[in-house]
Formats: sequence, C-alpha cells, structure tokens
Amino acid sequence: MRVAVVGATGRIGSLTVAALQRDGHDVVPISRTHGVDVVAGTGLDQALAEVDAVIDTTSVNAATEAEAVGFFTTATANLLAAEQRAGVVHHVVLSIARVRTVPGNPHMAGKRAQEADVEAGPIPYTIVPATQFYDFPAMAAGWVEHDGVAQLPPLLMQPIAPADVADILARVAVGAPQGRHRDIAGPEPQDLIDMARRTLAVQGRSIRLVPTWHGGIFDETAAGDALLPAADAEIAPTTFDEWLAAPREVSGS
Repeated sequence: MRVAVVGATGRIGSLTVAALQRDGHDVVPISRTHGVDVVAGTGLDQALAEVDAVIDTTSVNAATEAEAVGFFTTATANLLAAEQRAGVVHHVVLSIARVRTVPGNPHMAGKRAQEADVEAGPIPYTIVPATQFYDFPAMAAGWVEHDGVAQLPPLLMQPIAPADVADILARVAVGAPQGRHRDIAGPEPQDLIDMARRTLAVQGRSIRLVPTWHGGIFDETAAGDALLPAADAEIAPTTFDEWLAAPREVSGS
C-alpha cells in the first residue's frame, strides 16, 4: 500500500515511516525537507500522486491559541483538498486523548480545530487520540527551565511510548477508516514530575523541578484524572521503565 506520512522528519513521523517500511509498504515522506509545505500548500499534488492513505503527524510549537488553530486548520484544509484531487481514500490524524474535554493550552485548542475540520472534510478518516508521550515530561521541563529551575504541574497521566504510537498509526492507516479510534495509552498511570526527574537523570541533565499549577503548561483543569484515557482505551505494550532503559529512545536519536 502507498502511504504518505506528513511530518515525516518529526519524532512520531520518522518512527511511523520506519514502521510502515518494516511492514512492506511504499512510503511517501512529506515535510519541508522533502520539498513539500503543507501550510503553503506547495508540492502536495505531486507528493500525493497514487497515494492510498495519508497519516498526519504534524505539530507546531505555538505561543497563542490563534497561532495553533491557524496552523492546524490551514494545513488540514490544504491536505484534504489535495487528497481529494489525488483520490486518497483514508486520512489518519494523530490527536490527543481527552482533547475535547480539557481546555488545556494553545496546542490542544489547535488539535480540537483540526479534528473538527477532518470530521467535516471530504475524505474518510480515522482520528487516533493518544495520551502524552514518554518523552513529554523532560521536554516540558526544558521548555520552562530558567536558571536551572523548571516549574511543572503535578499532572497524573498515562503516557505512551512514541514507537508504540507509530506502530498503531501504521496499522490503522492500512485498514478501513474508523471515524474516531479509541484512545491509545501506555500500560500504567504516571506522575509527570517523577517521569521528568527520572528521564533527566538518564540524560545527564540537572534541572530542579518545582511542582506548581502556575508553570504555564497546564492549569488546574488538568488535575486529577482529567488527562487519563477513556476506560476502553487501547493499551500499548511498552512500559515507562522499558522505554527508560533504552538510551537511544530516551535521547531521541
């Protein structure tokens, strides 16, 4: 099957490309590195020629809700229009578990807008809502670190290994469109600050972590079980301990 991966040079995108190639599929990588810009809409028609399915793993670091919504809605509109012209029969988008119920941050607002556009669009689709990834806590600490200190929310989560996300996306893309897929999550609930501390230790980074709801990543609306997956979630196999024991995975290389 011929599958295009949008955001192919990103963390999840590159893993998804590898998962599809491992399973014998013909993969078309789409990114600005490959000469395709989904926001500008350039290069899409050529890239999507004879493509059966598209997996959208694009992301953006947006400071405001308007910026995030603008990115995701523009990219999605361009993708869906090009897919319709090319005869693509399945659009798969990676989203966030509980994104519809937790106000969250600008990124989550952008993903809600993206989901709405995919649902209203012309291409049969599957939305795959994932919990946060195992590398998210340490990344978040780096985003807010100032003078060796990072303020992080005491967030309860049930994160998932990036490679497991890629495997699920690859499997879903070559199947029939499902509409909204079940949440996907890792095997165990975790504390964000504990995960950040353990990951930073493996990476050899020294950041003092301060628990607070005023760090800017999430507010109190994400407290308690607000970001845990739904009860019928698909549980991926890799534990946080297993992921942490693989230095290549932890370093992102």
